Amino acid sequence: MIIIMKPHAPDESIQKVAHLIEENGLTVHLSKGEEVTIIGVVGDKTRLAGKNLELIPGVDRIVPVTESYKLSNLKFHPSPSVIQVGSTEIGPNNLTIMAGPCAIESREQLLTIARGVKKAGATILRGGAYKPRTSPYSFQGLEEEGLKYMKEASEETGLMTICEVISAASLETAVNYVDMIQIGARNMQNFQLLREAGRAGLPVLLKRGLSATIEEWLNAAEYIMAEGNPNVVLCERGIRTYETSTRNTLDISAVPVLKSKTHLPVIVDPSHASGVRAYVAPLAKSAVACGADGLMIEVHNNPACALSDGPQSLTLEQFQELTQKLAPYCELEGRKFS
Repeated sequence: MIIIMKPHAPDESIQKVAHLIEENGLTVHLSKGEEVTIIGVVGDKTRLAGKNLELIPGVDRIVPVTESYKLSNLKFHPSPSVIQVGSTEIGPNNLTIMAGPCAIESREQLLTIARGVKKAGATILRGGAYKPRTSPYSFQGLEEEGLKYMKEASEETGLMTICEVISAASLETAVNYVDMIQIGARNMQNFQLLREAGRAGLPVLLKRGLSATIEEWLNAAEYIMAEGNPNVVLCERGIRTYETSTRNTLDISAVPVLKSKTHLPVIVDPSHASGVRAYVAPLAKSAVACGADGLMIEVHNNPACALSDGPQSLTLEQFQELTQKLAPYCELEGRKFS
């Protein structure tokens, strides 16, 4: 449930309500606006039966929350969240671009790409050090060696960094090198890994599962947030459908749907959604026009020789061209490159 306080309710009234909730074994989530404070209640609300919360001075009304996700719910936090990743903000005023190779292949490759995407306007360098591949015989990543290259690239270019983790062990290593961790589509419902990510202390990018509903996705985010980490960003990367002309089907409608349900930022990955280089730019434009808070785009200095996802990777020149073409879309949406 949420308790909506009257406009300009005094702090003593807010504290009285919060104290009553906590002494009954529930958790309080405060969201203070300029005029109205909303108190979210997490836990078994039957413990508050007969407590007459609505009679406490300053309480306006009590609203039940029927959804199973609470902390990620827009009702609990009516204003869009802004997630800080080092010097970069992901939120409603910016278009944050994450760009880089699907897989880190070498120090020289990563540094070349990092310099190029920085020049084109990206603020976060993506790179895969751990690669959960469909085939066990495909390139699986450089692991900690790749993470060291990420840190070096960050120090040289000033880009923030993000890397996918696939296990508790990889998470424990990655937090020493990157600014943000990614939970990939295949691990969206790996609940133990979600809990570990919530305790890791870094912002988390949570990709949508291959066949996950939006409610399942938001409940996965709840696992991270329930561990005390509010810094979650959602990434729509395409879902599995009957269509075979693209790698996945980009659910562009997920962006406005999520905006109506959660305060968390939403970004779109047109590279994994399409699997086809020629489709990345138009899907990226549609994502910005639809209200996405950012994009994750795969970029490679030589896609023909990439060890992973070459057919969907843009060249550095193509990425530069795309960011230039995104400028008017950002302007129409009242955003700027962060």
